[in-house]
Amino acid sequence: MDPIAVVRAVAIVVVAYLIGGIPWGVIVARLTGGPDPRTIGSGRTGGANVMRALGPRLALLSGILDMLKGTVAVLLARALGAGVEVEVLAGLASIVGHSRSPFLGLSGGRGVAPAFGAALVLSPPAAAATLAVFVAVLAIWRYTSLASLTGAAVGGAVFAVQIVVTGMPLPLLGYAIGAPVLVWLFHLDNIGRLMRGEERKFGTK
Repeated sequence: MDPIAVVRAVAIVVVAYLIGGIPWGVIVARLTGGPDPRTIGSGRTGGANVMRALGPRLALLSGILDMLKGTVAVLLARALGAGVEVEVLAGLASIVGHSRSPFLGLSGGRGVAPAFGAALVLSPPAAAATLAVFVAVLAIWRYTSLASLTGAAVGGAVFAVQIVVTGMPLPLLGYAIGAPVLVWLFHLDNIGRLMRGEERKFGTK
């Protein structure tokens, strides 16, 4: 492989990780004078916890900004012509950065928003399926974590089927499988609480 291409790929992935690590929930809290979301609820910086700390409007803003981290990461790789493999790695790196932010001592959110944002570029049908399942599960059971886990799994399955049926580049399977796996790994504590019946429902302080 061309050494320049390798260096470029590594640089893109590192930048994608740093983009993913931008703690928008904390930044929005500081800019608006609200409480740091890390001091409330689960102590995470994702949308559900920002909702508890700052309310729905600022949580929506923070969520959109977090989503754009995945979108920007993939589009950066695409704009630089780095190839599908690097686009996949950039999307995954943004998810890792979001959950293991270098700016927050390797803490952060669960990776759901940037995973969705990257999917919007890589597979709009998978992103649409993820959103539909997320909304349905949240409306019925009111567990944000359960909605996220289910949405990620279904979105990944839809993406995988799309790749096989339509002949999309096989490296995209790396994202179809990798993104849900990361989301589930970053929800392990939530999964434990769900199994014990201790998980907070949406809207619960």
